[in-house]
Amino acid sequence: MTQPSYPRTIWTFTLLIIGAGLITLYSASYDNVRVSHQVFYDQLYCAGAGIAIMYFLGRMNYRHFFEGAYVFYGINLFFLLAVLLVGRSALGATRWFNIFGFSFQPSELSKIAVILMLGRYFSTRNPKLSFNFRSSFYALCRDLVYPFFLMLLSFVLIFKQPDLGSGILVFGIFVVMLYASGIDRKPFLIFVGTCLAFVPVGWHLLKDYQKDRLLVFMNPNIDPLGAGYTIIQSKIAIGSGQLWGKGWLAGTQNQLNFLPERHTDFIFSVIGEEWGFLGAMALLVCYFVLIYTAIEIAGKLKDKFGYLVVAGIVSILALQVVINMSMTMGLSPVVGITLPLISYGRTSFLVFMIMMGFLLNISQKRSL
Repeated sequence: MTQPSYPRTIWTFTLLIIGAGLITLYSASYDNVRVSHQVFYDQLYCAGAGIAIMYFLGRMNYRHFFEGAYVFYGINLFFLLAVLLVGRSALGATRWFNIFGFSFQPSELSKIAVILMLGRYFSTRNPKLSFNFRSSFYALCRDLVYPFFLMLLSFVLIFKQPDLGSGILVFGIFVVMLYASGIDRKPFLIFVGTCLAFVPVGWHLLKDYQKDRLLVFMNPNIDPLGAGYTIIQSKIAIGSGQLWGKGWLAGTQNQLNFLPERHTDFIFSVIGEEWGFLGAMALLVCYFVLIYTAIEIAGKLKDKFGYLVVAGIVSILALQVVINMSMTMGLSPVVGITLPLISYGRTSFLVFMIMMGFLLNISQKRSL
């Protein structure tokens, strides 16, 4: 693939995914008493705004991203703290601000803020992250402890909302970008192993409904009419689509209101039911091409900040696709993660359009 084709590829497959999302949202809200058809129009307006944002970011001066990284991260931390104090609560969580009738989630903005902050931090450090037990304490703090602490500020504030899914994603971004920064394998594996050792402790920090979700993942039938209901209906919907699907607006689990949250976290279930295996695979191919293109761009970049930002974008896009699809199929616990550019959610949608704008901008750098 030659350089001039990168922007075209990014535009083409981003628009294809957006189109698939709008078609699915129309079906999920069609003549439905539980899901307002307004969600389709909201996403349509966001698509128009997102395309404009993507175009604008693609033409910006690249250095503005670097220069504003710490400022943007600080602003996001302020919003994460403020939402805990004055944010809007729903379903036992406090995650939203309402401003002039428009609600947004600071936790979604954290994905961009953490990527830019870590990209700037790691790119301005001498890439000697091969510290060992004889290295100085200062090197250990500079290369691992300090950036981990910065990420942890966002993670803790997000976890307090509570929003386990976004917290996991922020941590995943850090792990991928730490590896991409040049750290040696041994200290990296020690760090990951230490984090995994603390996972059992995290069980005691979870809310009751989060514990229920993990237990239901092991056996959905322990609460088939409660916590296990959604995942049971989701698997029925995906399985009933078979190879070709039941057709647009013809999915019974969707249209007959058996499937909750079908316009947000479980929208892939609608795709599986109405488009079948082939339709779901076509969507996966679109995501794969975007991710593969981003990896190719990163591999040719000479600028370390750009390389790290692309690594962060790849990590969040791949993580959300894999986690969302796997939880709708019962292959992972339900953690409330949207399907990028498909699920309804104005903040999430616009955040990914901003990321695509960054990727578009970086793909056109002369250092590529």
